Amino acid sequence: QARAVATGSAAGSATHDENSALEKCPAPLGTVSLVENEQSGWANMLRNEFRLPPASSLLRLMIQQSNCFVVVERGAGMNSMMRERDLEQAGELRQKSSFGKGQMVAADYTVSPTLIFQDNNMGGMGGMVGGLFGTVGALVGSSLQSKGAQSMLTLVDNRSGVQVAVAEGSAKSMDVGGVFGMLEGDVGGALSAYKKTPEGKVVVASMTDAFNNLVQAVKNYQA
Repeated sequence: QARAVATGSAAGSATHDENSALEKCPAPLGTVSLVENEQSGWANMLRNEFRLPPASSLLRLMIQQSNCFVVVERGAGMNSMMRERDLEQAGELRQKSSFGKGQMVAADYTVSPTLIFQDNNMGGMGGMVGGLFGTVGALVGSSLQSKGAQSMLTLVDNRSGVQVAVAEGSAKSMDVGGVFGMLEGDVGGALSAYKKTPEGKVVVASMTDAFNNLVQAVKNYQA
């Protein structure tokens, strides 16, 4: 009956049905935007071979449930935000709709995820696939039955450009035996895809481990 960390819901600092394994903060450490390189080899594999939504979707839920950062929209939802402002400037919105200037919150930090899939057989075809995507690690397709995943999260200060923290996580350091029985809760929407395949569950475990390590590093960070 193990549950995934990426389950339940969150609104502001209030959460429901979240997992106790997730690192928590008594107060947010700042605001954060999520940037995912959708053209990278691992992102293409996540989307095209494993049929999984972007890893940033998992991070959104984890970050808000942890109360360690406040997520600000800088992704696809930004287009909708700007569309409303265009409607106001065109005079199409009701009076007092109040989409005037000076209301958007700045993102103090940017978090960028990276995923590395691994297989027991790192030679042969596994090595060939890894070579196609550079020397960061072997990205192994679903045809090779990937057995594990590593995640890396990078936190950058948007004002200074300084890399404040970087953390690695892996499914092996989580309860992998429990991971494959996790995600029993109704996470709904696109995230439900992560509970349908072994690859999805391993991604959840490795991303959770990386996020917990990142939070611990930031808590102890001194400028």
